[in-house]
Amino acid sequence: MTQLNQAAKDAKQASRQAAHLSHEQRCRALRSMARALIAHKDIILSANEVDLAIAKEAVAAGEMSEPLAARLKLTEQRLIELADGIKQIAAMDDPLGKVLMSSEPQPGIHLSKVTVPIGVLAVIFESRPDALPQITALAVKTGNALLLKGGREAAKSNRILFDVTQKAIEDVMPAHLIHLIESREAMGELLKMDDEIDLVIPRGSSELVRAIQQQTKIPVMGHAEGICHVYVDEHADPQMALNICLDAKTNYPAACNAVETILVHDHHHGPWLDQLCDELTTSNVSIYAGPNMALKKGFPPAPSLHWEYSDLAVTLELVPNLDHAIEHINTYGSGHTDTIVTESEDRAHEFLQKVDSASVFHNISTRFADGFRYGFGAEVGISTGRLHARGPVGLDGLVTYAYRAKGHGYLVGKKHKKIWPVRAASLMQLF
Repeated sequence: MTQLNQAAKDAKQASRQAAHLSHEQRCRALRSMARALIAHKDIILSANEVDLAIAKEAVAAGEMSEPLAARLKLTEQRLIELADGIKQIAAMDDPLGKVLMSSEPQPGIHLSKVTVPIGVLAVIFESRPDALPQITALAVKTGNALLLKGGREAAKSNRILFDVTQKAIEDVMPAHLIHLIESREAMGELLKMDDEIDLVIPRGSSELVRAIQQQTKIPVMGHAEGICHVYVDEHADPQMALNICLDAKTNYPAACNAVETILVHDHHHGPWLDQLCDELTTSNVSIYAGPNMALKKGFPPAPSLHWEYSDLAVTLELVPNLDHAIEHINTYGSGHTDTIVTESEDRAHEFLQKVDSASVFHNISTRFADGFRYGFGAEVGISTGRLHARGPVGLDGLVTYAYRAKGHGYLVGKKHKKIWPVRAASLMQLF
């Protein structure tokens, strides 16, 4: 048995133990984690500086993209935010043991549907070391075990963050609950462990997500691409529209919730569009044109209308009306996050109802699509799938459910003259 296989088996056993810890025990571990991040900020930031220096050389040599390197950086403020998010998670209600449904399908039989942990999660993430304490906190709260595989570009940061968080929770949580996988070659072996691992969650580029989906039989939760849109409607407030477009593109262009295509109603072709282009150019954003925009402006054509730049670059396209905007998004988007800027409540309502994405906004930057901003404390990733979890995945996305029944000697072989209708049972009668 390999070391990795043993780690997965240990994690499976630890997950069963963690599932039975009290809510207070899990919260105590989280509060300890939050304190540890601040107490050890100097050594964490020192390790991060090493990774940043190596990344800078790799970018200069053409061996790493600038967006990937940009995701590496940790700051004291970011550690404070991480600690605050973990404390927020600790303050939330227990996600385990919630009764989702209760019924009495037969006289004397009480059936309930109750939330339980998923089991063992394998989370594979590129670059961003801040993902490690976020994911660990969510796993601790939900009683799941973790196999963490970070990218080599954040090796020093990941190791110190793992050591700090492990030390913080070791007095409360079961041993072997959280593992850091550091061997690059281990990922192939990890993806074959369908007997031990219950869910794979990739956080990174579309290439990473697709590669994982193709290599494993284990269920995969994630998003392949973040092709987000802002639609500037005919009835948009001009200044609000400018602010949202600029924030959505320039606040953090490497993020998956950054806007990649701005759709502009024909009504705004003129001074407002010129101002948008000037503001984007001033912010060092490269502008590419969709087919309609190319007829009116001298920008180079977009590589595709289904394109994720993950950088200071954006596609601009003109549309004649709301219907065309919705059709464009549903055709070329990735189901991640899309927003409309308009003062018309009717148009906003139609957009919110008809755009088929995990997160759909009105007068809000696409950058809002984030577990921390949603009030989840953190996120394990963003899912554009339709099964189990969708959008920023917080605590609710890391639990499943089990059916539990209580009776008095009921036998399925006994003949029943009547099939009793399902009726609600008092929660006081259950468990």
